[in-house]
Amino acid sequence: MGDIDRVRWRCRRGLLELDLVLEAFLARGYGRLDAGGRRLFDELLDRPDNDLLDLALGRAQPEPRYRAVVAMLRGDEH
Repeated sequence: MGDIDRVRWRCRRGLLELDLVLEAFLARGYGRLDAGGRRLFDELLDRPDNDLLDLALGRAQPEPRYRAVVAMLRGDEH
């Protein structure tokens, strides 16, 4: 299984809303991440679904090291 296939599989979650956010991010933003950003995104995928959804929807603020990746996930990057 290639890297993107593994990440795509990990993005399949139990919440439809989160699935939609992650699917959109894979299509528009994941390919722009460097190796460090991909590692941080992979760490974010270890979080429980509700916590990750709160980050993605802006209901929670990420730890400083995740800010850039979460901004991309939200579509907020400049």
